[in-house]
Amino acid sequence: MSLFQSVQDQIKESFEFIKNDFDDNLLARVLRPDRVLEFYIPVKMDDGTTQTFIGYRSQHNNARGPYKGGIRFHPNVSKDEVMSLSVWMSLKTSVVWIPLGWWKWWIIVDPKKLSKSELEKLSRWFMAKLAPFIWNLVDVPAPDVNTTWQIMAWMLDEYIRVTWNQTPGVITGKPLSIWWSQWREKATSLGGCFALDEYLKNSWQSLKDKTIAIQWAGNVWLNFATLVVQLFGAKVVAISDSKWWVYDKNWLDVLAIEKLKLENKSVQDYGKWEKISNEDLLLLSIDILVPSALEQVINEKNADKILAKVILEMANWPVTPEADKILKSKNISIIPDVLANAGGVTVSYFEQVQNNTNYYRPESEVNEKLEAIMRPATLDVIHSAEKYKTTLRNWAYVVSLRRILEAMKIKN
Repeated sequence: MSLFQSVQDQIKESFEFIKNDFDDNLLARVLRPDRVLEFYIPVKMDDGTTQTFIGYRSQHNNARGPYKGGIRFHPNVSKDEVMSLSVWMSLKTSVVWIPLGWWKWWIIVDPKKLSKSELEKLSRWFMAKLAPFIWNLVDVPAPDVNTTWQIMAWMLDEYIRVTWNQTPGVITGKPLSIWWSQWREKATSLGGCFALDEYLKNSWQSLKDKTIAIQWAGNVWLNFATLVVQLFGAKVVAISDSKWWVYDKNWLDVLAIEKLKLENKSVQDYGKWEKISNEDLLLLSIDILVPSALEQVINEKNADKILAKVILEMANWPVTPEADKILKSKNISIIPDVLANAGGVTVSYFEQVQNNTNYYRPESEVNEKLEAIMRPATLDVIHSAEKYKTTLRNWAYVVSLRRILEAMKIKN
């Protein structure tokens, strides 16, 4: 079964809860993106040759607001996956009640193999080629895997250059010096903390002293490790990224890990902690497992070996449908990706609003507004899932789907 088919099947399953309220024709429209674009970008490389890069753009649904989505640079991609992610993202903005639709952009490239000048050329050519399809109230890009604030800055500069239109709200995730929102860098991580804390509070538990393992903690997810320890008193016992994997059954010093990374020193060679593989990290006996990598890392091959009590999906689609069923049979709760990692797009929305109004909020206000969105959204999903005796994932989809369908229905 393809990834896109899996997404469609999940939506159909959720639709069963609300099918009496909506026409099947509306469901058919939600099951597929509004449009999908394939494009080609020629870039002159440092050695004088020209290399052509292929990209995809999937606009899923804008019934609830402008298309909003991430630009991902990655060597492994298919149109099927881009369409799948665009559907997920629509559900994500809907579950936290943000007035945005969603799309996804993806360029097939390994940015680590490009020089800085080649990466800038690719970023600028990308924006120059697609500027006619973008507008700050219609279609708003943001960073995703392997795209940074620097890439967003290049793209914004190119957009302004080719359109003669000074509209910083056309791109979010920019550097703070050019109209970024305060706290955007840590927003996804903090939003996940709020969702996890609210889930535990609902079952009369606390994050304090809970043991946590975080798989694939790049810069964004290292923020999660720091925040969950400093603000909530949890204990991170295992953490990894693409190059290093460390474990301590008692607790890890996440501030020391952060310092080593900032100094470009090897975390594994620190000597204080045990080495552990990314695969074994998933199987530790802990309270909370946080998969933060790419898709489908928990699947039918390893789901029956998972020992964590709760899984917080900070990556998109880290658990396959087959694994979902296995984990449900083991009474392992999953806080789904469309809710757990919605903090990033929430503060991206704040950034867009601040750009469009030219009024900028302090960090404290941004954090308060993020918390005011994430906690009620989490409780809404939890209480409804309990009422209808279904999973948090299924009800998160139901909540999202209902809001999208209601917007489509009232416009017809």
